[in-house]
Formats: sequence, structure tokens, C-alpha cells
Amino acid sequence: MKKKIYIVCAALLLVIIAVVGLQKNNEVKNNKSARRNKADKITIGFSFDTFLVDRWKKDRDVFVSKIKDCDSSADVIVKNANGNVERQIDNIEYLIDKKVDVLVIVSIDSEKLKGVIKKAKKENIKIIAYDRLIRDPEVDLYITFDNKQVGKSMARALCNEGLPRKKVLMIAGPKEDNNVSTVEEGFKEVMKENGVEIVDKHYTENWNADDAADYIKNLYEDEEKRKMLESIDGIMCGNDNIATTVITKLSELKLVGKIKVVGQDADLDACQRIVEGIQVMTVYKEVEKLAETAAEYAYKFAKGIKVKITERYKDGDIDYPYVCLETIPVTKKNMEEVIIYSGFHSRDEVYVNGYLDEEISENITE
Repeated sequence: MKKKIYIVCAALLLVIIAVVGLQKNNEVKNNKSARRNKADKITIGFSFDTFLVDRWKKDRDVFVSKIKDCDSSADVIVKNANGNVERQIDNIEYLIDKKVDVLVIVSIDSEKLKGVIKKAKKENIKIIAYDRLIRDPEVDLYITFDNKQVGKSMARALCNEGLPRKKVLMIAGPKEDNNVSTVEEGFKEVMKENGVEIVDKHYTENWNADDAADYIKNLYEDEEKRKMLESIDGIMCGNDNIATTVITKLSELKLVGKIKVVGQDADLDACQRIVEGIQVMTVYKEVEKLAETAAEYAYKFAKGIKVKITERYKDGDIDYPYVCLETIPVTKKNMEEVIIYSGFHSRDEVYVNGYLDEEISENITE
């Protein structure tokens, strides 16, 4: 009798263990399928580097608007790290705790984000690296502009202006940003083709524009380095925000006009400087298209809709699902066509100080 009781108890115990195991297995499956095949409300997290650069505010607004077009009930939680990578890690952990379905990230330092990315993937959260590469094989999509082409456009614009001494400076963003090295690659390629020497390179920390101004100031205050500064024909600035502080400092040193400056992002003040003849060119990126495309992918990821991405971005041994958008170099000649007609900035904003050439003015049709 005791033996029978033991057998029955053992059998019951096995049944209980099996049931509990099955329940846990179902919970895991249900949790994953809930994220992949969500019929209920979706939540998307967007972690930004900073909003000190005006461009990122446009990305944010367009992205949120597009998500709402796709699903009016969707939640988009936006977090701003103010250029601090530790704060960005905290922001991403907050978004993970909020059980977002997709994380879109403008990374500050992809190496330092690896731990929190791994944590997100354990929660089955899709990861979109927005505009800047996150070096992690678990990234589900890398979406950006053709940054090598950006560097080539900057270099060609300077060469087109004429570089009699064939010497230029580079003042770029931080080395941690993959875009910086890609832009630099394109810039160097064109400069080599044209026999132009890059006499010095400076990398700003966290895209700090004041750092760029300090670099110019330090060159000028050092007797030997001042000779180098005064011998150059142009400066490639990593973005228009950096170009702003560099041009301000050049103005103080009475070097504006003697040294040609290029940037990127088509910031309003850069466009104003271009029509005034103070800055040579900028690079226009269809921010609306980038943000809208990223939003479409984020929505599909969140809803569990199958997405086919054929293009790949190779970085060492890893290749990432990749979406790349083209860029447009902007000078005084095509300011109307690219910036004004697209609605990126209004004519009144750009030509706030006048300077609309007669030749351009004749071609304008209201």
C-alpha cells in the first residue's frame, strides 16, 4: 500500500512539474508573441543624443507625427540625454522598464551602450540605430544618410572655390561617432584626388561647438600654429553648429572670407551665411524622409509585420540591415531650389538680411 501511495505521489509531482513548466513556457511564448503580433496598443521609445542641435528637434517631431499617422493610439516616449552617455544609458533603461516594443536610438557612444542594448534584446525589444551606427550585432536596422557622400560634397565645394595654397583644416565631431570617420573618408578621398593637404584634424567632444572655437583660438595664440592657421584656404566643419562658432571666432580674428568654411545639416543660420557669402556650402539631408522611414519601420517592428531589408552595411565582421538616404550639397546657387521650394526654411527666414542675387531673383516664380 505504501509503495502504491509513493508511486501516486510521484506521478502527481511529475504532473505538477510538467504543468508549471508548460505554463512558464507559454508565458515566455506569449510575451514574445505579444510583442511580435500586437493587436493592442504599441509603445515606441526614442532616445536622442541632444536637442542643442536644432536638426534633432525636426527628426523628433516628424517621427512622432508619422507614428501617429500609422496608429493614432500608439505611444511614443522621447528621452533626451543632453550629450551625456551615462544619462542616455539611464534613459534607455527607463524605456526598457516601460516595456517599449521598439527602441530608436541616436547614440552618443555605441561601445558604452552595449550592455543596455543586450538588456533590451533580452526583453525582445527591436533596436533601430538612427543616423548613427550602434556597433552591436543585435541591431535590427541601421538607417542613415550617405555619410561618405557628405564628406565628398564638402571637399568638392571647397575645391570649387579654389584653394590656391592647397591646405585645409578638419574640425569634426567625436571619434566615437561612426559617421565622423565615414565623412572623413569621403573628404580625404576628394582632397587626395585634388592634391590638397589636410594640415591638421581636430575632433570635438560630444559635438561641442565651443570646443571648436577654443581650438581655433588656441591655434591663433600659439605663434607657430598661427602661421599654419593663416596659411590654410578652408575649414571643413563637422556640422553647421560647429561652423557657427568657427566663423564667429574667425570673424574676431579678421579671417572671415580669407578662409572658406563648409558644414552640414542646412541649419537656418548656415543657410543665411551662405546667401551672404560667409559660408561656402552646407549639406541638406531630407530629415523628414529619414524620420518618416524610420517611423514606418518602427511601426512594423512593433506590430510584428514582416520586414524585408535587402541592403546591408558592413562594419568589420558584422553586417547590418541598412537603409541609406541620399544627401544634397547646398550653395547660394541652388538655395531656392533645394531649401526654399522644399519648405525646409522659408525665403523670408533665409534672406532675412537680403543678399538675393538678381540672377536668382529672375528665376523665382511665386
